[in-house]
Amino acid sequence: MGRGGHPKDRADGPERKCIATGELHPKSALVRFVIGPDGSVVPDIAAKLPGRGIYVLPIRAALERAAGKGLFARAAKQPVSVPEDLVDRVEALIARRVIELISLARKGGGAVAGYEKVKDWLVKDRAKVLIQASDGSERGKSKLSTPQNGSFIGCLTAGELGLAFGRENVIHGALAGGGLTERVVDEAAKLAGLREKDGGTDRRKGTKTR
Repeated sequence: MGRGGHPKDRADGPERKCIATGELHPKSALVRFVIGPDGSVVPDIAAKLPGRGIYVLPIRAALERAAGKGLFARAAKQPVSVPEDLVDRVEALIARRVIELISLARKGGGAVAGYEKVKDWLVKDRAKVLIQASDGSERGKSKLSTPQNGSFIGCLTAGELGLAFGRENVIHGALAGGGLTERVVDEAAKLAGLREKDGGTDRRKGTKTR
């Protein structure tokens, strides 16, 4: 994922078709859904629930189209019940997953927070991902740069980053390399897609996501 926060397709791995756009994408770049025993559409953010998977690109327009045009029922080949708040529910679930994954990385020594610590990791080439709060000061954030050949995450608020790092608010964070970091980047790319509107602005804050 680049500074724009958009999902980056991978050349390897299985692909699935988005029911809203008809496009093929790697499974890791899509949101999986299953149909519950009661016929309801259930977001399977961790992709572990039993049942046939239904996949949608993680952008609001695609999810709204899938929910409003009967595409889940068509894909499932049965009547289904779609929650009215499905898109917001998906966004909240993915945000929670990103927060939990960053927290796991922190507990394993693979993440730090705070301007000075992040700067130190960047100088020492330990940081592979720069994380900055979407509602943080643009002037302050501009003092740190994305690691070369690394990734940037800018779709979480200071409060959400605070939850990940066990603090009230966090503006700057960094992740070291590793498989867990790749999972954070993948899930954050989905969240960024859901939180962007035309022109790449955060729909809640009206500021540029980076």
